[in-house]
Amino acid sequence: MGFEELLDQGWEYDRSEFSSTIATEWDLVCEQKGLNRATSSCFFAGVLVGAVAFGYLSDRFGRRRLLLVAYVSSLVMGLVSAASVSYIMFAITRTLTGTALAGFTVIVITLELEWLDVGHRTVAGVLSTTFWTVGVMLLALVGYLIRDWRWLLVAVTLPCVPGILSLWWVPESARWLLTQGRVQEARRYLLCCARLNERPVDEDSLSLETLSKVAAGEHVVQRPSYLDLFRTSRLRHISLCCMVVWFAVNFSYYGQSLDVSGLGLNIYQTQLLFGAVELPAKLLVYLSVRHAGRRLTLAGTLLGTALTLGGRLLVSSEMVAWSTTLAVMGKGFSESSFTTVYLFTSELYPTVLRQTGMGLTALVGRLGGSLAPLAALLDGVWLSLPKITYGGIALLAACTALLLPETRHAQLPETIQDVERKSAPSSLQDEEMPMKLIHN
Repeated sequence: MGFEELLDQGWEYDRSEFSSTIATEWDLVCEQKGLNRATSSCFFAGVLVGAVAFGYLSDRFGRRRLLLVAYVSSLVMGLVSAASVSYIMFAITRTLTGTALAGFTVIVITLELEWLDVGHRTVAGVLSTTFWTVGVMLLALVGYLIRDWRWLLVAVTLPCVPGILSLWWVPESARWLLTQGRVQEARRYLLCCARLNERPVDEDSLSLETLSKVAAGEHVVQRPSYLDLFRTSRLRHISLCCMVVWFAVNFSYYGQSLDVSGLGLNIYQTQLLFGAVELPAKLLVYLSVRHAGRRLTLAGTLLGTALTLGGRLLVSSEMVAWSTTLAVMGKGFSESSFTTVYLFTSELYPTVLRQTGMGLTALVGRLGGSLAPLAALLDGVWLSLPKITYGGIALLAACTALLLPETRHAQLPETIQDVERKSAPSSLQDEEMPMKLIHN
């Protein structure tokens, strides 16, 4: 978004790449140039707040209700952002948009996994994140076709409409309803699910008496709190490890997305290439989590991220092909770790605190994402320092991931007692989450 010269009537901008941006709209150049980047900081600030707020509220008031709030708020705030008449209005609406978007990113996968059995969690978890990749690739096409920032915002916001309509067919989590003692609602959803899947219904197993006994064992008297994530030794161990891993995953993912210098590609080609490499990364994750498990997959992909970043330090600036190859491989490993950590974290926390835990880890993760651009400024101290920082944090997280319990053959825990049933890990190879294990 360049400007060439100052005329009597104002700035004259280079519009060869974009017909209109917020920089050209409100003359965010020279002393005002920092305001252009500040909008990203505002957006991430909203994401931080949204991750915490929606994580807590969806554990208290339900997944489906808060998912609707997130979708409607994203639609409204996105359209209002496109109609902004001043920079202040745009900054505020982008902050609120980030808050709303954080809502359904932390709720959707949790609601999905709470309706699935052990055998289908992996494929569904990976498949759902594939739509993220498709969106990344489509954004390159939409951005190339629509060069005006207002219409581009409208175009990327309108997909919220089918999302809102689809909630008509999305049920509330039966697991969450049972923890709240709402047995009749849970039974209604379970019976509907059985009919939809054409499964015979055992009246005894789904009777109100049977479900009431289940609910009595899982009913939560106290409201969920973020302090509950640290009250017991097992949950405290899981939460601290997940916080480190989520920070590193976001930090390295966004750091590599920003570090596109020397690739010889324009902004649209880079977006498309980085999106396309995520598709084989999803396949890698699917195969790996099924056979090697969540823990080793997460540690391996983070290690791969660190190694590719280290490899780029050894490649000279003249070796463009090698630099591009390593950058694409690093983005693939980074995306693989992103996919795995969403699935893994959702399986580690109990139903009564699952969204609260996801909200906390997402908060720390977005903090890592917001610090990634600042780490890029370290090249002023030493040109290689940003890559060393991204790779070092990823390596630390790879080691931390090995301290988490495996969940590959375990059903989702319902209560804190399910998680605390076993003491701290004693073996990295054999230890699994001790919760209603499935033996085939």
